[in-house]
Amino acid sequence: MRSSFVSFTLNGEEKELLIAPGQRLVDVLREQCGAMGTRNGCGQGGCGACTVHVDAVPMLSCLVLAELAEGCDILTIEGAARDRTLHALQEAFVAEAATQCGFCTAGMIMAAKALLDRDPAPQREAVVEALSGNVCRCTGYEPIIAAVLAAAAMLARLPAAAA
Repeated sequence: MRSSFVSFTLNGEEKELLIAPGQRLVDVLREQCGAMGTRNGCGQGGCGACTVHVDAVPMLSCLVLAELAEGCDILTIEGAARDRTLHALQEAFVAEAATQCGFCTAGMIMAAKALLDRDPAPQREAVVEALSGNVCRCTGYEPIIAAVLAAAAMLARLPAAAA
C-alpha cells in the first residue's frame, strides 16, 4: 500500500499531511502536527488519554485510522483554549487540584468538554458517566469531578458568546 495525503482541520488550522497506510490518528497528531497534549496511553482504547474531538464527537485517537480524518474538524487540548485564554475546564482543573502527574489530564478535559458542550449544567452522575472511559491512577477522581462541575458553574456565568 502507498502513503496518501489526508486533509483536515486541526484546532482551526488546515492541515494536509502525507500519512502511511494504517497510521493511527494519535501518532499523526503527535508526530506530524506537534499536538503533544494528546497522549498515547494504552494504545488499545482503554485509558482515554488520547481523547480528541472529531467533528465535535469525543473519540479515542489511538483507535482511529488517520486516513478516516479526511475532511474532519479535529480539536485537541491545544485548541481548547481561545485567544490564549484557558478554557474554563483548564482553569478549574488547576483550581481544584485535579491533576497530579498530568498524563490523563488532556483526555479528561476533552471528555469533559464534550459533556459540557451538550449539557452545560450536568449533574454529578452525568460527569461520572462522561469520564467513565478515562483512567486516572493519581487523583482518585473526586477532584476531577469537582473541577468539571466548577467549570460548568464558571461557564454558566459567562456571556453566551464567550462560552
